[in-house]
Amino acid sequence: MLNLGITPGFQSMKNGDAGEKFQALVDLMARLRAPDGCPWDREQTFDSIKPYLLEETYEVMDAIDTHDWPSLGSELGDLLLQSVFFAQMASEQGLFNIGDSIDAINRKLVRRHPHVFGEQTAKTEADVRKIWSEVKAQERSDEKKADSREASPASLLASVPRSLPALVEAQQISSRAAQTGFDWDSPDQVVDKLHEELAEFKEAARSGTREEIEGELGDLLFVLVNLARFVRVDPEQALRKSNAKFRERFGYIERKLAETGRAPTDSTIAEMESLWQEAKKPA
Repeated sequence: MLNLGITPGFQSMKNGDAGEKFQALVDLMARLRAPDGCPWDREQTFDSIKPYLLEETYEVMDAIDTHDWPSLGSELGDLLLQSVFFAQMASEQGLFNIGDSIDAINRKLVRRHPHVFGEQTAKTEADVRKIWSEVKAQERSDEKKADSREASPASLLASVPRSLPALVEAQQISSRAAQTGFDWDSPDQVVDKLHEELAEFKEAARSGTREEIEGELGDLLFVLVNLARFVRVDPEQALRKSNAKFRERFGYIERKLAETGRAPTDSTIAEMESLWQEAKKPA
């Protein structure tokens, strides 16, 4: 058992019977996948379950955005189920089991927090980020040594999955590039770059091809992600909150028009803009 430097009494006080409840969830999932279990659960594959993983992740994020803490507790359970489901399928194929996954994350947490479980010291967030980068670099070095095959040096960005949502991928690859010093010095410089990219987008929109417009719009979005990084804002969360705000304000327009027996398609843009401005006013 991994020793995390936590006394059993403290663990019990904080977690209660979480271990027993987790094992019950593992057992339930195994039962559902058993030959006499649920036909739907038995038919699922890694690929078929992937969309549910993403859906449950966003439901967790929505509960956090709305501060719906009772729902968050339930949604975290749904998200946990996805990990157990994937691990159960892997276990059936002799790949690994959920215990292996837990061991892996426990080891990683201890390894990447030597300032907590080891002899190093970190007094600031910057210290922690530096230690984290050093540990990850050592991990990559160890992986290369363990691989006896001749191979080209792996790119710093190779460990960022291409399958990530584009905003998340942009955030991660720009952050990792910045660790090498390939970065702007201040948010003002990023804003200047944003204006430069906006001008290039306008030019492409006027006379460029569809591919050129797409490329310039992508560059514009990439710079916006970097601006978010500089001001320490999660771009995904920022956009989700703006989406929620748009929903609320557009809903106000619909409700006000409905009071007169109309819909947005029956009104003018000027009237909808007026209602939009009303919706922006503090309640």
